[in-house]
Amino acid sequence: MDIQRQIPASFDRVQRNQYGYNAKQVDQFMQRARVSFESPSSAARPVKSGDVRSVSFDPVKGGYSAADVDAALDRLEDALALRERDELVAERGEEAWLREIGRLAGILRGRLHRPDGQRFRRPAKAKARSYNTTDVDDLCHDLIGYLEEDQPLSVDNVRRAVFRPAVGKDGYEENQVDAFLDRVVELMAAID
Repeated sequence: MDIQRQIPASFDRVQRNQYGYNAKQVDQFMQRARVSFESPSSAARPVKSGDVRSVSFDPVKGGYSAADVDAALDRLEDALALRERDELVAERGEEAWLREIGRLAGILRGRLHRPDGQRFRRPAKAKARSYNTTDVDDLCHDLIGYLEEDQPLSVDNVRRAVFRPAVGKDGYEENQVDAFLDRVVELMAAID
C-alpha cells in the first residue's frame, strides 16, 4: 500500500483570511501516522484507525484546507482499519474477526431498531444544540438497509452526514449521535 497516497507530503492552504486546519498540528499528526504506518512495531504508540477518526485540529486563518486533510484522513483510516483487520485475522483467525464484527453489529442494530424519535437521548438543557430527529432517523433507516438488506451505502456517506440543527428536546443529543456514528464508521471500515 502506498503511504504517499494515504498521507500526502503537504496540503493546499486556504486564503489568508479564511479558516483552515492548523498546519503544524496536521503535519505533526501526519508524521506520527507516517512512521506508524511504515513501521508499526517501531512506533512508540502506533496510530490506529480510531485515532484517525477522533483527531481534531485547531482552526487558524490561512491553514490547511479542511476538505483536503479530511479526505486524506479518510483514506488513512480505511487503510489502517484494513491492516488492523488483517492483523486480527493473522493473530486470532478469521472466526475471531467475524465474532468481533458480529458483536459490534449487534450493538448497533439494537439502537437502529428503536422507534423513530426514540433512538437517542434528548438534551437535558432546553436551549442545547441538538440534531434534527428526522434527519438522524433517515440515516438510521439507510444503515438498517446496509446492514440487513445489502443495500449500498458508502462509509463516506456516514462520515459526511449533516443533520439540520434542532434546539433542546426537539432533537437528539449531538454527542450521543456522534459517538454512535463513530462506531458505525468503525464497523463499515472493517467490513468494506
